[in-house]
Amino acid sequence: MTYRIASKIWPPAWQPRGGVFDLPDKITELNDLEQRAAAPDLWDRPDQARELMQRLSALQEEVQYWRHLRQEIQDTHELVALEDASLEPDLIAETDRLEHEMNQAEFRLLFNGPHDRYDAILAIHAGAGGTDSQDWAAMLLRMFLRWTERRGFKTEIFDSMPGESAGIKSVTVGIKGRYVYGYLKSERGVHRLVRLSPFDAAHRRHTSFVLVEVWPDLGDEVQVEINPDDLVIDNFRASSAGGQHVQKNETAVRITHQPTGIVVSCQNERSQTQNRETALRILKSRLIQLEEEKRRQQLSQLKGAHVDAEWGSQIRSYVLHPYQMVKDHRTEHETGNTAAVLDGDLDAFMEAYLRHTLGAR
Repeated sequence: MTYRIASKIWPPAWQPRGGVFDLPDKITELNDLEQRAAAPDLWDRPDQARELMQRLSALQEEVQYWRHLRQEIQDTHELVALEDASLEPDLIAETDRLEHEMNQAEFRLLFNGPHDRYDAILAIHAGAGGTDSQDWAAMLLRMFLRWTERRGFKTEIFDSMPGESAGIKSVTVGIKGRYVYGYLKSERGVHRLVRLSPFDAAHRRHTSFVLVEVWPDLGDEVQVEINPDDLVIDNFRASSAGGQHVQKNETAVRITHQPTGIVVSCQNERSQTQNRETALRILKSRLIQLEEEKRRQQLSQLKGAHVDAEWGSQIRSYVLHPYQMVKDHRTEHETGNTAAVLDGDLDAFMEAYLRHTLGAR
């Protein structure tokens, strides 16, 4: 009994060392940051202070998580060492739980991006394919919402434009939870669907394209300077999918950032002020993401790497006819269980992408 249980979990002296997460080094960094945060002149430079506090908060959370997991493993090993047969059922259940927790912990090691721990803003846009594309956009929305339900994340639809006869033209969703952006950044790009069209009288095979965009929702933690003169703000009436006016007053807000051409809108809240604040938050996240994309492209050009345009280069194909397959073209990960994927079973694709990007560095 002792060997069978103890062999499933790490020894009590285990410490995650090396690789993406080195606990002793992180503890040293944490102590250093805590000393710097206690300096009386910390806020003399607000931008640097804010960045330090953000890093400190994230590091405290990570170190606490790993310390707690290590303590649980050590406690279980001590119980195993007692070799009490009456404890075996409970120990087997506990080691199964710890094994699952360690798998999740290993997965978390892949979240090493600067914004991975943040909430996310997800946008879906129907592309080429007419009604089929709009229906495909609605299918993807359902897929992501089912994925968030599986994870216990909270969602809020900020803005939605219904399709002309089916589906949706576009939708923007806020998603809150631990490492939401870290997970969803794998979904950015064009998603391609091949199927027999339910909207074609001849029932021919159609190919549809939908663009998925994802940005970290940074809230108020990151300051972005936006010149009010660069904004064009329009108010309009929020409408439902059936075309009925939800509000008689013009509570919905559309903001256009003239220098970049970015347009965001929100019609979820009853208050025009709340919709404006939400739209500005989305705009801020998009501007931060845009700057990061520019830096990545400049770095790629310096390295001589080719940078593909996001639109027109699908990241994943979902084939429902003449065979069943979902394949990610970046990682080559694929499955024949299309129904499960469309019902929100995305973790394997996300993990494959995170491992792929980590190995490419």
